[in-house]
Amino acid sequence: MAIYVDEPKYLNAGESCVVIEFADEIDRGANDAVMNLKKHLLNQKNIPIVECLPTYRSLAVYFDPVAVSAEEVINEAKAAPVYGGEEAGAVHTEISIPVCYGGEYGPDIANVAENAGITEEEVIKRHSAKPCHCYMIGFMPGFAYLGGMDETIATPRLTNPRTVIKGGSVGIAGKQTGIYPIDSPGGWQLIGRTPLRLFTPEASRPTLIEAGYEVRFVPVTEEEYKKIEAEVAAGTYKPVITEAK
Repeated sequence: MAIYVDEPKYLNAGESCVVIEFADEIDRGANDAVMNLKKHLLNQKNIPIVECLPTYRSLAVYFDPVAVSAEEVINEAKAAPVYGGEEAGAVHTEISIPVCYGGEYGPDIANVAENAGITEEEVIKRHSAKPCHCYMIGFMPGFAYLGGMDETIATPRLTNPRTVIKGGSVGIAGKQTGIYPIDSPGGWQLIGRTPLRLFTPEASRPTLIEAGYEVRFVPVTEEEYKKIEAEVAAGTYKPVITEAK
């Protein structure tokens, strides 16, 4: 795998966007570089930036071509003190997501257990054992693509996708895990559901999870799920978030 963390690629994507690529495949070091560059560009005061959209391995930087040129954007990106990797010393925001696994909340957990040759209880244990990294938001508003899941429970997508999946459903697709933020079609293997709202369009911060977050899944009982669900509906539930310094 070729990685370009030391020498990113700078690509023009129309008159108001520059795409900066750090790798040609999914790589955690490259994603850290993407997040660090995003932070630099949004915090610097030298040139105006409209928006920065991160992906697994690249950053799309949008700007007003009347106010600034693509060359100036690229030069500012090159002037960033640290791109990423081990020397970046990145500290990530961690969020805890309560999940009720199995049963009606996770109808495909048996598929995952069978594929891995383990029990459903072990699937839950492995899925919640360590935080997963949010590489990007995509597919729909608030859908977090999470990497770093225990690969022993990696499971192929469903052969026949569902036409409707309830918002909050936690699924597995290959080596990735993710959470459906709203009701939608989908083909991921559903193993549980969270009562939290992942996408609230009327809020000042619409998405609960953002690119660069570490997501820790916390198993809860059905009783705990319903209690949290009621608190979310009442607006009294406060997600457990450890902010990056």
